Amino acid sequence: MNEGDWRETVVVRRRFLNWMLGTGAGALSASVLYPVARYLVPPEAEESDESQVTLPLAPRDIGRNTGQVFRFGSKPGMILRTPQGELKAFDGMCTHLDCIVQYREDISRIWCACHNGHYDLNGTNIQGPPPRPLQEYTVIEVGDKIVVSKDI
Repeated sequence: MNEGDWRETVVVRRRFLNWMLGTGAGALSASVLYPVARYLVPPEAEESDESQVTLPLAPRDIGRNTGQVFRFGSKPGMILRTPQGELKAFDGMCTHLDCIVQYREDISRIWCACHNGHYDLNGTNIQGPPPRPLQEYTVIEVGDKIVVSKDI
């Protein structure tokens, strides 16, 4: 092998190695930056525009002075039966920091466990940090079904 052939072989090898290193560095950068970019820019989630939902519960399934959380589109809702027997439904997210509320039978109140917020059975904020009342929904009993709807 003469000197010209040797130099040409070295140049071809060097180009190949440079290409391999560049491609590897680019692939590594992409595999690190893509997940970071997906985390920083989350996909847009469509807001549910449901205005009513039929619950998978019968009216007899909700006893006096009890409550249950249900799904209202993409958000939680809460249905409860007051000690007097009236069915009521509310937005299931606390107006303070969007924690899910629950019904406490022992005190007959809607309660947020995050910061000890209390709402009465009309959804009015009465204790703790919640700044405004819960949104109340309309409850209609249709035979063995419960239909909950938003007043828009």
